[in-house]
Amino acid sequence: MVKDSSKARDRCENDGAFDPHNGKIIEHRKLGVWDLYVERDRMLSYFPTSWKLEEYAGIWNDVPYLWRTIYDMGTVAWPMLLLFLAVAFARSLVPALNLWFSGQLLVIVQNAVDKRALDAHSLFQIAGGRVLCAAAEHILNHASNKMSTALDGRSRQFYSTHIFHAMARLDVPTLDDPNVAGQINALTPRPPHTPAWGAIVTLVDTGSAFLMMFSQTAVLLGVLRDQKDGLLLTFLSLAGDALSLVDFSSMLELDGAWAATSRNEDFVRMAGLKRLVKDPKHRKEFVAGGLTEYLTAEYRGLADRLGSHANDFWSTYMDAYSDRNFQPVRLLKLPLGELPQIVFTLRAVQQPSSIPVSLTSLHLVQGASNTFMMHFRVLLQETGTFSKKLSTLRKLYESGNIPNKVVDGTTPFPENNQSIRDGISLEFRKVSFRYPGSESYALRDVSFAVKPGQLCVIIGTNGSGKSTILKLVARIYDPTEGTILIGGYDIKTMRLADLRRAMAILFQDYTHFPLTIRENIALGDPAHAHDDAAIEQAARLGGASELISRLPDGFDTYLERPVPDIYSGLPEGTTTVFGRKIEKGQLRNFMNTPTDHGLSGGQMQRLAVARTFMRSLSAEKEVGLLLFDEPSASLDPNAEQDLFSRLRELRGNKTMIFSSHRFGNLTRHADLILYMDDATIIETGTHVELLKREGSDYARLWHVQAQAFL
Repeated sequence: MVKDSSKARDRCENDGAFDPHNGKIIEHRKLGVWDLYVERDRMLSYFPTSWKLEEYAGIWNDVPYLWRTIYDMGTVAWPMLLLFLAVAFARSLVPALNLWFSGQLLVIVQNAVDKRALDAHSLFQIAGGRVLCAAAEHILNHASNKMSTALDGRSRQFYSTHIFHAMARLDVPTLDDPNVAGQINALTPRPPHTPAWGAIVTLVDTGSAFLMMFSQTAVLLGVLRDQKDGLLLTFLSLAGDALSLVDFSSMLELDGAWAATSRNEDFVRMAGLKRLVKDPKHRKEFVAGGLTEYLTAEYRGLADRLGSHANDFWSTYMDAYSDRNFQPVRLLKLPLGELPQIVFTLRAVQQPSSIPVSLTSLHLVQGASNTFMMHFRVLLQETGTFSKKLSTLRKLYESGNIPNKVVDGTTPFPENNQSIRDGISLEFRKVSFRYPGSESYALRDVSFAVKPGQLCVIIGTNGSGKSTILKLVARIYDPTEGTILIGGYDIKTMRLADLRRAMAILFQDYTHFPLTIRENIALGDPAHAHDDAAIEQAARLGGASELISRLPDGFDTYLERPVPDIYSGLPEGTTTVFGRKIEKGQLRNFMNTPTDHGLSGGQMQRLAVARTFMRSLSAEKEVGLLLFDEPSASLDPNAEQDLFSRLRELRGNKTMIFSSHRFGNLTRHADLILYMDDATIIETGTHVELLKREGSDYARLWHVQAQAFL
C-alpha cells in the first residue's frame, strides 16, 4: 500500500519536483503498455511498526496543530464536542460489555453440565443484557454520526473564513508558485470530513480502537482463564485471523506522489486515431480526404499488434491490482482456521460431557477474535493515515502565514491628499523584468519619467512590454532589475494598501468575477459597493448601461453563475430549466446548466471599463493615477471614440498611463508617448515630435494605419 511520509512530503514541499528518472527516490513498475512511477518512501508496509523514524518525527512536530484544532473546535462547540467524546467512550465499552454477557452464558452452560440444571432467570437476564447492548450500540452510533455531521459543519463554517483569507491575501507571483498552489489546493474540504474535523475523528477513532481492544482482551481473559483450552483456542483463532492482515502490506494502492505514462508508439498512435475519429472538428477533413478505409486498416493493424494490452491506465491498473491480491501466505490461513475445530473435536472425544461448554467456548472465542481483528484493522487504518492528516492540519494553519513574494513596504502614501488630486509622478530607472519561469526579458533596461497630471500613452505591438509596465506600477510583480519611483519614492518602500488605493487600473487581461453585474462594477471600489447611484453612473460612463438594461435581470444578472443547476433525465423537448437554457443531446445525463451569459467581447470589456470608472469616480480624492491597458481592444471605432472622450473627462488633473497597439485621438493629446518594441523603449516624445523625427518607427506605423482610412 502506498503511504505518505514526512520525508517525501518535505521533499515535495521544498523543491516541488517529481523526477521519474531518480531511481533513488522513485520506483518504476511496468503495467502493460504503461510505465508507473511511485515514490519509494510512500511504498511502506501497512503496519505502523514499519514507519521510519522520520515518520514519527513528522507526527511529533505536527501534534501542536492537533491541539490547536481541538481548542478551536472547542471554541465553536465545546458542549457538543465533549458529548461526542463521551459517546465515543461509551461506544468503545459496549463490545466488551457484550462479551462479558457472552461469558456469563458460558457460566450458565458450565453449571448446566455440572449440575444438570438450567438457571432460566439468569439466562433471560443475559439475553436482556445482550439486547440492551445491541440497542445501546445502535443508539450511540446514531448519536455519534449526528454529532459528527453537526461538528463537521461547524468546522467547515469556522475554517472556511480562514481558508478564504489565506487564499485572498496571496499575491500573483506567490500563487503562481506550484508549491503554494498545491498547499492551497490541499485545504479544499474533501469527503467525508473537512481536514480539521477529519483529524479529530481519526484521533478519536484511534483511541476508541485501543480502548475496545484493551477492554475486550481483559474481559476475554477473565472469562476463559478457568476454561480448559480456552486460551489455546483464543491464540489459534487470533493467529488465523491475523494472517489476513498480510494482504494490506502488498496491495498496489496509489496515494501521494506518482505518475504514469505510455511510451508504446503503437498504443499512442492508436489513441490518436480514436480521437481523430471521435472529435467533430476533424470530421470535415476526414470525410473530404476519404480516410475511412485507410485509417480503419491502420487501426486494425495496431489493435492486432497490441492485443489485450491496448487498455487505458485504470483498466490496466485494476488488472494488476487483482493479480497482486493473490498471496500464497493466505494459504496458511486455511489450516490455521481449522485448528480450533480440531482442538474442539479432540476435547469432545476425550470428554464427551464437556461438548456444550467446549462448543460455547469455541463460539465465544471465534466471535471475540473476529471483533478484535476488526478493531485492530481499524486501528491500523487510522494510524496509517494519521501523519497525512496532521500534515494537512499544519498546512491549514500555516496557509495564513505564507509569505508573499511581493514584500509590503512601511512608508505611508501619500503624504497629503492634495498631492493625489494633482496627480502622481512616475519614473522607471533602468528597469528590467522577466516573468517567473521565463528565460526571456519582458522589459529590458527601460527608463522614462511621467510628471504629475500628465497623459502618457504607451504604443507598441502585442508582446512589446506595454502591459508589463502597468503590472510593475501596480506591484503585481517586482522588477528583476532597476528601480521604480512613485511620487519620488521607491515603490518597494510604500505600503501596498496605500499604493493601490491611490490608483485605478484596467488590465488587458481583465477578468469578470462569478458575481452579479452590480457587484462586478461595485468591486471597483468596495468602500462604495452599496452606492447604487455610483454604480449606475460608472455603468453609464463605461458605456454599459444600454446592454445592462436589455438583460432580463439587469444589474442582478450573473456573468457566471457560481452554483450551476444540475439536472438529469429531462424530456428531449426541454430547452430551458429554471429560466436558463440547457444543452441538447445530453439531457439524460447529470448535467450542469451552461453559464454562457451571451455577451460579446466588446460588451464584456465595457463592464470592465465601468468597474474602473467606479474606482475613479467614488474615490476621486484618493485616486491620482489611472492605468488603462488596451481598454478599447474589443470595441468598434465609434465605441472607442466615445470611450476616449469619457477618459479625457475622467482624467482631470490625474496622471494617466494608457497602453495601446492602435493609434488614435488619444495619442494626439498625449503629453508623452513611449513607443516600444521587443521589451525596450525605442522612441519617446509627443505625437507632433515623433511625426517630425526622421526615420521614426512611430511615424511610419502612424502613416500605415492612417492609410487604411483613406
